[in-house]
Amino acid sequence: MCSPLHVLPDSLQPSVYTPKMKTAYIDCSSGISGDMFLGALIDAGLPFDYLKRTFTDFLEDDYDLSLTRVTKCNISASKLSVIVRNNGFTRARRFKDIEKLIKSSNLKEKIKNRGLKIFRSVFEVEALVHGLPFEKAHLHELGAVDFIIDIIGALTGIDYLGISNIIASPVNVGGGKVKISHGELPVPAPATSELLKGIPLYSSGINMELTTPTGAAIIKGISDRFGDFPRMVLESTGYGAGDRDIESHPNVLRIFIGNSSKSNTSENVTVIEANIDDMSPQIYEYVMERLFDSGAREVYVTPVIMKKGRPGNLLTVIADKENLESLFHIIFHETTTIGLRYYDAARSVLDRQISPLETKHGKIGIKIARKDGHILNFTPEYEDCKRIAKERSIPLKMVTTEAIREFGTQQSCEKTMENNE
Repeated sequence: MCSPLHVLPDSLQPSVYTPKMKTAYIDCSSGISGDMFLGALIDAGLPFDYLKRTFTDFLEDDYDLSLTRVTKCNISASKLSVIVRNNGFTRARRFKDIEKLIKSSNLKEKIKNRGLKIFRSVFEVEALVHGLPFEKAHLHELGAVDFIIDIIGALTGIDYLGISNIIASPVNVGGGKVKISHGELPVPAPATSELLKGIPLYSSGINMELTTPTGAAIIKGISDRFGDFPRMVLESTGYGAGDRDIESHPNVLRIFIGNSSKSNTSENVTVIEANIDDMSPQIYEYVMERLFDSGAREVYVTPVIMKKGRPGNLLTVIADKENLESLFHIIFHETTTIGLRYYDAARSVLDRQISPLETKHGKIGIKIARKDGHILNFTPEYEDCKRIAKERSIPLKMVTTEAIREFGTQQSCEKTMENNE
């Protein structure tokens, strides 16, 4: 019987475990547009009805979404069309309009934050290209409704499919000229080329616009890196069709989704700090809850001694950059601080996994931390143990201790069976 410790001895270590993460590879050999990407996501498993419901609560424009199957050079693909009626195209939207629309929606905070970041990049490019102040830039040929559906739909699909790592191929921009509201422009259009700065591009000599400004904004906003096809165990493939036909090859965007090994345990985060000495301690719990709901990775409060010997607290939040705006808003509105500081930091983390454990009291999640495939520590999920303790009227410490003991016994049995084989 294992002792109730949170670390397994070396003799009980299981065979090397390689953690997995859901990875997507996007093949942009025929360029990319917003509807091509949404079509590929649907083809790969995103339910069309789920995508449509995403917009029913906040997008009141007169539009419709259509999904058909088409064939491009003998390749079957999903073709998504956004059908916007007259009022949709005549309503120009500035960034403040889209910001208000997105912030008031019921979308997940991480989708709001990432979406607004992509929206801002497009409006910055529009302002630059047309020589306008940022606040006066508005959508032209992008189409306001089409643009919102493409960006938010892309992020919704990525979230639904559980994709956490995105790699894209170099982007084929096409060639020739494209007609816009200002006349004919060479491909890539100015907005597209600005959005694609820092991204590997090429043209295969096809005289048509293959990558649209919306497609450029999406691929830049969602990709972790650009390069060759990664090593993965493939689960699904999706094909999203473009509008026009190409004689030389299928005009489709392909997305490949599968599991890849997660070997990198280093990551970059942003640390937010605020000194507070004049707020009721009862408020901290509510503030912490709101911060976690808005995407904070860690939140904690440390007692400190401030100037003139006053006791105070240091509020620390560890977060991703894409969530900073909403976290700043919460800290300034919900606490008494009048300033905060933030800085980038690197951190090294163990591979983590929550594994269900059947115990005599019920199912308990075990949080397992590994390095190089070996378990370094583990702990029962507190909420599971608390629930069981309440339901069965037994001490919480008994539930946690027995869960630790049973997990150790299970690992010992698995190791013994493995050695016997």
